[in-house]
Amino acid sequence: MQHIIDRFINYVTIDTESDPNSNTTPSTEKQWDLANKLVEELKAIGMEDVTIDENAYIMATLPSNVDYDVPTIGFVSHFDTTPDFTGANVKPQIVKNYDGGDIVLNKEQNIVLSPGYFKDLLQYKGQTIITTDGTTLLGADDKAGITEIVTAMEFLIQNPEIKHGKIRVGFTPDEEIGRGAHKFDVAKFNADWAYTMDGSQIGELEYENFNAAGAKITFKGKSVHPGYAKGKMINSMLIANKFLSKLPKDEVPERTKGYEGFFHVHHLNGTIEETVLELIIRDHDKKKFEKRKKLIHKITKKINKKFAEQFGGDIAVAEVKDQYYNMKEKVEPVMHIVDIAEKAMKELGIKPIIKPIRGGTDGCQLSYMGLPCPNIFAGGHNFHGKYEYVPVESMQKAVEVIVKIAELTAAKK
Repeated sequence: MQHIIDRFINYVTIDTESDPNSNTTPSTEKQWDLANKLVEELKAIGMEDVTIDENAYIMATLPSNVDYDVPTIGFVSHFDTTPDFTGANVKPQIVKNYDGGDIVLNKEQNIVLSPGYFKDLLQYKGQTIITTDGTTLLGADDKAGITEIVTAMEFLIQNPEIKHGKIRVGFTPDEEIGRGAHKFDVAKFNADWAYTMDGSQIGELEYENFNAAGAKITFKGKSVHPGYAKGKMINSMLIANKFLSKLPKDEVPERTKGYEGFFHVHHLNGTIEETVLELIIRDHDKKKFEKRKKLIHKITKKINKKFAEQFGGDIAVAEVKDQYYNMKEKVEPVMHIVDIAEKAMKELGIKPIIKPIRGGTDGCQLSYMGLPCPNIFAGGHNFHGKYEYVPVESMQKAVEVIVKIAELTAAKK
């Protein structure tokens, strides 16, 4: 277990935060620091055909050790961390034999990881938990996944009596800003199917995710001295507020769960003359997803009609762009790949938690690129913030799941 802890800490202490405002791939130079390190580590443990391209996409091969035809499977994780919260100067804390009480992350700032608020903590009583120091995220999303894949490949190399077919591994940049699969060479990867190790709690197995779109609405206004503004001033910030009031008030992230979709406003910047509103649109159901996008345009059209005479043209402009789609459509025709992962978990005494992803992974995009790719737990909780943590035992179990999937895929029928 110490080997996993050491490897994981080695990864998370390297800052790999991605940047949505960059046009390069990877979006930040610092992602190369871990990418290059991973290349050397894959070579050191004995992987073959280890490559890294000009965009920092890493691929490697573990050759088959059986003399009969076996499907080529893959395992994929991303090495960037989210820009939602700083990933610089991560200082992991190791809590051994967790007692079920509060964990003080930062005494000076009174930052506490409490099971009173984060109830999932209680299921890991007695285990070893890695947390943040309360000032950064941890990076288990998805350096836990990378740790598990590298450790599983190392284990298979060191234990050749375990039979498996050809296994491909892939590590990607920029997943956290929605670009992780954009330049992934599926033909080069050349696997029949793959699994992303990018889920949360132990047991998660997911092959459904949101259909996703992003919307940007720009509102114009007219600035006039407030003392003489009657009938003349148009405050674009108030127009934006009118727009928001027309969205369903309960269809937001903090009031939805399961298959329920939402609108999520994540940026709002404005002056009297111009306000820009940015939001994301999410829904598992394709028809409801399309209806949500149409609602954005419908509200915009009504606002434009209302202010047409006073403003002298369109006062609001809406841009809506699709981001990714529900992988269910691509995975259901090959459900045996989910069945194998489910069987692997059950044989290891892990209860599979099959549920929809309330988000997206590289796997949803890869599935539409011709590589069916369900998602498996990596073990972490509370991603994208200072309360992030990962039980070491969950990472160990994820390693065992990878090994078992390889074993089951190679089993003679």
